[in-house]
Amino acid sequence: MAQWEKLRQLESVYLTQVDELYDGDAFPMDVRHYLAHWIEGQDWDRAARDHDVAMLLFQVLLENLDIQHSRFVQGGESFLLQHNIRRFKQSFQRYQEEPYNLANIIQWFLAKEKEILQNAELAEQVQLLQVQQNPMETDSQRNIERKMTDLKNKVQCMEHTVKCLEEQQDEFDFKYQTHNMEGTTNEAEKTEQMKVLQALLNRLDASRKSMLSGMGVLLDGVEELLCVLVREELVQWQRRQQKACIGAPDSTCLDQLEKWFTTEAECLFQVRKFLKKLEELMGKVTYEHDPVKKQKPALQKRVDSLLTSLLKSAFVVETQPSMPQGKGPLVLRTNVQFSVKTRFLVKFPELNHAMKVNVSMDREAPLVKGYRRFNVLGTNSKALNMAESMSGGMVADFRHLTLKEQKSGGGGKGIHDLSLSVTEELHIINFNTEFLLHDMSVSLETSSLPVVIISNSSQQQSAWASILWFNMLCLEPKNLLFFANCPVATWPQLGEMLSWQFLSSTTRGLDSNQLDMIAHKLFGKQQSYDACNISWTKFSKENVPNTNFTFWVWFDGILFMVKSHLENLWKDGSIMGFVSKGKEKTLLKKKQRGTFLLRFSESIRDGGITFSWVDYSPTGEPDVRSVQPFTKVDLGQIPFHEIIRNFQILEEENVPENPLLFLYPDTPKVEAFGKYYTKKSGADSEYIKYIRTKLVFVSKENTLEAKSPMYSDTGPEPSPSTMNPRYGLGGEAFEPSTFPPLGLIGDHLPPELPLSPDPMFSAMVDPDEDLNPTLQEFLNDPNMYHCVDLLSDDTTFLEGALPGHPFTALLQPCE
Repeated sequence: MAQWEKLRQLESVYLTQVDELYDGDAFPMDVRHYLAHWIEGQDWDRAARDHDVAMLLFQVLLENLDIQHSRFVQGGESFLLQHNIRRFKQSFQRYQEEPYNLANIIQWFLAKEKEILQNAELAEQVQLLQVQQNPMETDSQRNIERKMTDLKNKVQCMEHTVKCLEEQQDEFDFKYQTHNMEGTTNEAEKTEQMKVLQALLNRLDASRKSMLSGMGVLLDGVEELLCVLVREELVQWQRRQQKACIGAPDSTCLDQLEKWFTTEAECLFQVRKFLKKLEELMGKVTYEHDPVKKQKPALQKRVDSLLTSLLKSAFVVETQPSMPQGKGPLVLRTNVQFSVKTRFLVKFPELNHAMKVNVSMDREAPLVKGYRRFNVLGTNSKALNMAESMSGGMVADFRHLTLKEQKSGGGGKGIHDLSLSVTEELHIINFNTEFLLHDMSVSLETSSLPVVIISNSSQQQSAWASILWFNMLCLEPKNLLFFANCPVATWPQLGEMLSWQFLSSTTRGLDSNQLDMIAHKLFGKQQSYDACNISWTKFSKENVPNTNFTFWVWFDGILFMVKSHLENLWKDGSIMGFVSKGKEKTLLKKKQRGTFLLRFSESIRDGGITFSWVDYSPTGEPDVRSVQPFTKVDLGQIPFHEIIRNFQILEEENVPENPLLFLYPDTPKVEAFGKYYTKKSGADSEYIKYIRTKLVFVSKENTLEAKSPMYSDTGPEPSPSTMNPRYGLGGEAFEPSTFPPLGLIGDHLPPELPLSPDPMFSAMVDPDEDLNPTLQEFLNDPNMYHCVDLLSDDTTFLEGALPGHPFTALLQPCE
């Protein structure tokens, strides 16, 4: 099913997210809807990098808009639809000179749609698993709801009390005025009237005291609730938002908090109204020891203090700063647009478009030598309104902000002489506005989580590592010198965060076995890893032993490879991935012949994946074999499931067969991967030009010495008996002491090419070691034999190869 169709079938909460996504004018939803099939069928990633491709797609897009307009005209559709399509086409003309910018925008929207679909899928999985909320959270919410209901009831009762008090005062005032007007001279009657008036006044005084006392109790409840909202619920939401920024599946919806904050504010404004009414009544009738005159100022001050605290806490950053093509939120690049959304949780309709939000940068910048300063450019002032949020929240959505470094920012003098890299330097974006309603004026401020500002895309990986580390460990969002004294992370903290990276990218996190392998890689074998700590330096700065890259670079490379090329296989659990070579052998040796598993390479910088399978010798000894890891470059040429599908080995009987039969533990290969196979196979396959590549990998039998070195042109050649079969994609394999039968290759070789045995067709590879060269490096190696597609009458050439070279490649036509 097309991505757009899937989106349209989502529940309302996710449809709201789609509406919010297309709420601006960057890319109209109408265009996305009417051209959905065509848009999803184009390679926008390539167009974003290739001007010619971008220009072609740009022209086709305009043509499709013309076609759609014609359909509206012929179908008698409304004039408005026709007008909009013409307007959209005119709007797109601004990309005429730089069409790749439009390709970038469309690619970003498609990626955001995919995120919404993934979140919906994850929520559905959680619901199916019947994962229940934390009982303490549920109890807390129920308790708040109960107290909110009680507070609203007390306010309603107070409103009734004020009306009764006003009626009592009117009665007293009427009788008092009547008494004065009558002016009776009868002392007995006068005394009796004075008794009645005194009784009325006493009752009025008691009612005033009762009301003031009740108001104090009501404010006690308001203050208690305010503490819960501000110090617990809001703090918990802020922590959930921090974790969500680095991939945690935590809810950051503000609707419930908005409801509570609004209710609390309404109640406090009602109390202010009651106090104003009391002041008005006191102006008409007062007396000695009037409780209103004595208690009202203190109550007024308390109400205003509570209301001020509530309003200041209600101004938040709902969506943290992020770039359209960024690795994640909170990593910003100079001169590249980013977006950020603020929200005011007190939702009063009369405030719509009344509060103007201004953006600034680093108001409390640390005094550190060399600390950079930035200016915020773009539309940096906007009114809070309800139109930019489908939920009706009071938001200011800044979508076109950029940062520019101040020329005097770097190299300045500071109190702290610290050494922080650019990607460890933290900055905060500030927002301020003014609340003015019912004679209540309050200045409001809020700020983003710390951001890392880069100037080059090559810094994104390191910057994202800083964001992960900060938000995993820091509970003080304004601690800009966090990396000056960076704390260590416990393994449970780190393991959870690493799992979130896969969960947020692919909807499937890491299981306990995969996490154990990573822990073993970091800390060595331990009985328990719970007490193990890892430093920031070891995580992102120090190279992994015997490599030229850090742990984070290795892990992030695998994540990118999975996200780009292996997402479906990862999501359905086909890839075991993080498993050591020792554990791999232990698992496979217990399984039937042809059982294989998929494992990530530990020695390739940008991520590699390989497969290993078990075979059995005539004596019944298990023999685990592996192939050279495939990189993202290789997987960009041919899908991994097609590699597994077409992989073949030629045994001594010269009968090619695919040794991969059962995906661990015992799933038939076709059952595991068949749903991903292309419909065409053999010569009709779209991957035939890659399948034609015959890879010959030669490795020692496990029954021999595992540590024997690779032989070279200066060392002794191994005897044929020590050779493993060669492996390839649908290809043949040859023993070093023989050459393929003439029917396979010889009939097509020109006479000047020798047909004699040649040890250069073989080499030794330790099966326990990952091989660093990628498939592309292997095929491009000048020290290789190459035989070009002989059946296609292309020129055949043979280049020199070094004896004992660890790889030999033979390119032939497929049968």
